[in-house]
Amino acid sequence: MPIETRRGFLGLMATGALAVGLPAMPAWAALSAASATAAIQRAVDEVFAIINAGSPPAEMYRRFEGVFTRHADVDAIARSALGPAARGLDPATFGRFKQAMTGYIARKYGKRFREFIGSKIEVGGAKPVKSFWSVSSTAYLNGRSPMQVDWHISDKTGQPRFFNLIIEGVNMLASEREEIGAMLARRKGDLNGLIADLQQAG
Repeated sequence: MPIETRRGFLGLMATGALAVGLPAMPAWAALSAASATAAIQRAVDEVFAIINAGSPPAEMYRRFEGVFTRHADVDAIARSALGPAARGLDPATFGRFKQAMTGYIARKYGKRFREFIGSKIEVGGAKPVKSFWSVSSTAYLNGRSPMQVDWHISDKTGQPRFFNLIIEGVNMLASEREEIGAMLARRKGDLNGLIADLQQAG
């Protein structure tokens, strides 16, 4: 399986990886290793339940959006994806961007998921890293070589939520941040234009 396809399989679960350069978070000690691991296990279980349910694409994408909003730090992800453009945005515009970005990610990666029915991710232990926890896991994709997947999670929002994911040493969705930045550049900084593009993309 090509590397990008292997990474793409985990893309929706990794939407939090857009959050490069997050602001300082509270001490990781507020969140236990067991709680961090359990939170990632819940997210993984929900995603695989959707993959294996055989739902029509539109329903599957809608359910993936729900996983994202329940388990990821969506605000931080969206602000990181926009970078400097997020500063000073009015709440209504920022909210429209978050919604468009969530749908875009769900459609883009959801289209690949039917290829991976029967695959699995085994969630391992957690270790403290700076102000968050890193939860290790191993992805097994239909008998292909396993991949190491590390989830970064904190309770900055008051609940355990992941904000980053590293696949085989690569920050999975840093490329998505770059892509959204390129889309905004093509629109010459017009955020409404970017939102329209995201609503049609994926």
